[in-house]
Amino acid sequence: MTAPQPKRENLLLNLACNIAIPTIVLMKLSDENRLGPQWGMAVALLFPLAYGVYDLIQRKKTNLFSILGIASVLLTGGLNQVKADGMWFAIKEASIPTLLGVAVLLSMRTKRPFVRELLWNDQVIDTAKVDAALAERGKQPDFDRLLARASYGLAFSFLVSAVLNFGLARYLLKSPAGTPEFNAELGRMNLLNWPVIVIPSMAMTLYVLFSLIKGLTNLTGLQMEDIFHAPPEKPKAAK
Repeated sequence: MTAPQPKRENLLLNLACNIAIPTIVLMKLSDENRLGPQWGMAVALLFPLAYGVYDLIQRKKTNLFSILGIASVLLTGGLNQVKADGMWFAIKEASIPTLLGVAVLLSMRTKRPFVRELLWNDQVIDTAKVDAALAERGKQPDFDRLLARASYGLAFSFLVSAVLNFGLARYLLKSPAGTPEFNAELGRMNLLNWPVIVIPSMAMTLYVLFSLIKGLTNLTGLQMEDIFHAPPEKPKAAK
């Protein structure tokens, strides 16, 4: 019996809790005559924190991304409470992707490289068929080198993300922490995070994945449709 697949993440709920609601609270509800800067920050951070915990419980899958996401929210709240300088917020924003990039490189020395866990997904790729084709053609060493190149590419994408995070934070966060102006700046940074950082990083990750798949087709002699699992057939409606 195959293990049940983890529940898929609700993208709309993710965007609402991590971007839309916190941005609205920080930019529109943090004035002194509304929630105020401290309560505005607390309410804004509550949504991504609650979503991170909810997602871990719902999907029953703990991973480094989820843990670092929750840690990032808690660090933002802590830095705001001590009214840290904007430089510390910028360092915090850059530290998360930097840690991920270092984790990718360190994992290359283990039996399960991080890139294999992230991109080599047995729910999507027919890893048994691919492994058999690699063994038959004697291409396992070439595949290991392909995974190594993918690891370096993924680590580089995290490095770029760290630089962009730091630069965006230094550009936008000018006001003292604990003020309505700072909350509004943090809200704008949260809003610009997707077009400035997330989308370019996703594009780089997709390029790494595409290069990995293209390399697999060359090493195994399999067609792309043979590498991926066929989508499950929908049950026919009873007549």
